[in-house]
Amino acid sequence: MQTDASGLAPEAPIGIFDSGLGGLTVAEAVRRRMPSEALIYLGDTARIPYGTRSPQTVLSYARSCARLLAGHGIKLLVVACNTVSAVALDMLAVELDVPVLGVIGPGARAGVARSRSKRVGVIATAGTVYSGAYERQIQGFDSRVESLVRSAPLLVPLVEEGWLEGEVPRLAVRRYLEPLVSRGIDTLVLGCTHYPLLRAVIEAELALLSAEPVAVVDSAEATAVELEAELGARQMAAPAGRAGSLRLLVTDRPRHFADVAARFLGEQVAELDVEQVDL
Repeated sequence: MQTDASGLAPEAPIGIFDSGLGGLTVAEAVRRRMPSEALIYLGDTARIPYGTRSPQTVLSYARSCARLLAGHGIKLLVVACNTVSAVALDMLAVELDVPVLGVIGPGARAGVARSRSKRVGVIATAGTVYSGAYERQIQGFDSRVESLVRSAPLLVPLVEEGWLEGEVPRLAVRRYLEPLVSRGIDTLVLGCTHYPLLRAVIEAELALLSAEPVAVVDSAEATAVELEAELGARQMAAPAGRAGSLRLLVTDRPRHFADVAARFLGEQVAELDVEQVDL
């Protein structure tokens, strides 16, 4: 059986963690793109939200989540939380014996690649905006690109409550997009893993607000693309044709997680399929 430098086989699982449910959009994007992979998803629902915590607290939380998943023999870790990607990614990359991939770098890279006008908008949570991580990443990929980043705090609770269409989400989305469109963006990065569930509303409002097309970049999809390339480069992709799997772990409220997870995964999730763990 072939192994990588760490001794792990391609059949080993991929670990994915987030503070709660949002990272399931990353898990679903990975499942669509790489259906042979085994995934272990950890939602730290006992300590959500991360976005309002201090950097030191986020580092501590990230370390405990990563260690739990590493204990399951993962071959690669995906940090599906923008806050952790902004604050703790470098630390995890140093401390773990497996490759680590965040969601900010792939989203920023895809946004830069799509933009023609060199004006890229980003909507994200307050914690991610405050970190300045998207601006740094975008500037690192192309210093000529202007990044316009805006906090969109109402969108996460709307998604978790299932308000994915209608007047309420439409008005909230319009409020956040108007200042960005007025500055001439031609690309919008969805800088929170909850936001892809509102993509239809976001694209409809962009079409109404802008005379020119505005491309929408889903950081979850961008992360799945880079993950596939990383596994290929390391010869760590699972054998084609193998049945993939998704194991769900949470630190609190498994019933609630199962109920809401259906919106993110596009299928029903039984409470018995969600395991509660301690960190």
